Amino acid sequence: MLRFAARRAARPLARRALSSARAAPQDRGSGAAALGLSLGVAGAIGYHELNRKQSPLALAAAAPEAPLATVRRELEAQGYDAFLVPTDDPHLSEYPPTRYARREYISGFTGSAGVAVITPAEALLWTDGRYHQQAASELSSDWTLMKSGQPGVPALQDWLTKSLGAGRKLRVAIDATVHSGSFAEGLRRKLEAAGHELVVLPPDARNPVDVAWDADQEKPRPPVGLKPVREHPAAFAGKTTAEKLVELRGAIADKGADALVVAMLDEVMWLCNVRGADVAYNPVAVSYAIVTGDDAMLFMRGEKLPEDLRKELTANGVTVRDYDDFLPTLRGLGDAGKKVWIDGDRTNYAAAVAVPAAQRVSGMNPVTLLKSIKNPQELKGMYDSHVRDACALVRFMSWIERQVVDEGKEITEVELDEMLTGKLRAELPRFIEPSFPTIAGAGPNGAIIHYRAAPETCGSVGRGTVLLVDSGGQYLDGTTDCTRTMVFGEDEAHPVPQRIKETFTRVLQGHIKIDRSVFPEGTPGFVLDAFAREELWRAGQDYAHGTGHGVGAALNVHEGPHSISPRFWNKQPLLAGMVVSNEPGFYEPGGFGIRIENLIAVEETGKTSAATGKKFLGFKKLTQAPICKDLIVKENLTPAEVAWVNDYHEEIYAKLSPHLNSVDRNWLFKACAPL
Repeated sequence: MLRFAARRAARPLARRALSSARAAPQDRGSGAAALGLSLGVAGAIGYHELNRKQSPLALAAAAPEAPLATVRRELEAQGYDAFLVPTDDPHLSEYPPTRYARREYISGFTGSAGVAVITPAEALLWTDGRYHQQAASELSSDWTLMKSGQPGVPALQDWLTKSLGAGRKLRVAIDATVHSGSFAEGLRRKLEAAGHELVVLPPDARNPVDVAWDADQEKPRPPVGLKPVREHPAAFAGKTTAEKLVELRGAIADKGADALVVAMLDEVMWLCNVRGADVAYNPVAVSYAIVTGDDAMLFMRGEKLPEDLRKELTANGVTVRDYDDFLPTLRGLGDAGKKVWIDGDRTNYAAAVAVPAAQRVSGMNPVTLLKSIKNPQELKGMYDSHVRDACALVRFMSWIERQVVDEGKEITEVELDEMLTGKLRAELPRFIEPSFPTIAGAGPNGAIIHYRAAPETCGSVGRGTVLLVDSGGQYLDGTTDCTRTMVFGEDEAHPVPQRIKETFTRVLQGHIKIDRSVFPEGTPGFVLDAFAREELWRAGQDYAHGTGHGVGAALNVHEGPHSISPRFWNKQPLLAGMVVSNEPGFYEPGGFGIRIENLIAVEETGKTSAATGKKFLGFKKLTQAPICKDLIVKENLTPAEVAWVNDYHEEIYAKLSPHLNSVDRNWLFKACAPL
């Protein structure tokens, strides 16, 4: 646990005020707070005169209140002992629109997963192993980092009930619009069992972080996104919205419900065959949907919908209504006695409680599963986009080698990102944007799992530098995500340590084991996870993230309900048509990072068990980028593993070489030569 010392209370008053006046922007105003002054009080004692004389005390009083102090003032005014600030927006998005990035704003932590807890005396952030190093570098001294999953680090709910609430009754506040119904109900039960109270902000109350953000002139809050949405044609979608509604209504009827709430943005986009631009890297638009037996309502700000698309939706049985009509419509269904299917894991608490508990039907939203099983047209788009994307990756690797080896240059991590994302991918047909911020980590930066290079601090790549690049693209017809760990120009003067090569080889072996897996239908992803880790475990190594996540088709790069990870409670079977990543890795803090990632599609093998009657499933590779042979210790591979590498590279060369110029084709020929 990373904990920073608090300021000493004994510091002289004037010195404290002067120190606060000179503090970083996130600390401004703490001097005024220490003096007990607001701008209004300062004005009453001759603030303008003090300011004219540039008194240090006046400078402290004039500074705007720090956001954290503003939040605490709001909590104190309402009598709250703690306030939770999650990553989520009202649609529980992993990557929220910037207007809803409250946790990032208040804490400074930019990772995609984490929950902040603010109390009158403390500010804490819980995040998982992917982000421990990143959070440690981004959080200011006002914050305590709680490394989820580490020994001795309590879970958030346990900390609230045991550490914070020892010996007294707590009032823990949440904004019901940004927590899932399942989380909020679980927290309420746990708090009440410990004698505490969960308080939901009243509908007319402002989120305390919004109070601070709306007043912040240095970091103004972004406006509501109004970018137009576009059609995702049936040629890419594979099914019309009308066809999807038929499937969905069958599921609703089977569940004994009258209506279904669809709250997650990618699920609304999939259902209505539209795509948006409200969230960077995710082609989604802020919206809800409600499906009944005779109507399908899309709740979206009307100015975002072009007239031709509105007509197309109407022709497919979709009624467009204003975004703000969602909650009143949902309440109306409840008032009418309708049974409403609400997925508590994928719908915010405010929406969940808009319908009386007796009329709520629980269970996973059927859209979640339908969306995850790609139809033939969606799989074709995924495959085609991966071939185009791989051409950009090959040109990228070829370019690095020419710069580093032929010309003796060093390339910064920022320049790598600009070349791959801003030029090579941007030139590709049907490219829209990256599918997530490119991770280009040289040397020790590769050990930061979700590293982001900055111009003033980035590393560089030269001969013998181990480089990890995790990147992807959003295309009109598909979504890509690929990680390669590489080295260029290794020689006696610029060697790669043998232990790094041996670790790379173990990671590769785990990757191959997942790719070659064959398993009976009904198998959940956690059953396969150990295959990816086995060789690392034998060497006393491991990695603190899952092995595979679901990927959308021209949608979000992360989707459920399936995964390959140690989360044994996720019992969702892998089904034919699902796309999942295969990305084992290893990270030595301050040393190096390794990850090898392909996207793979679940497919039938054509074999059936005579004993059980179950079909056997396996994987088909979508990613077509070569693996760095210079980091492989061939002697540590089995003959079958060597054959896998050679066969894969032969496949890559056959598919990509016709699309490359002679320089890049020659580079690929060498990269794909047999081990």
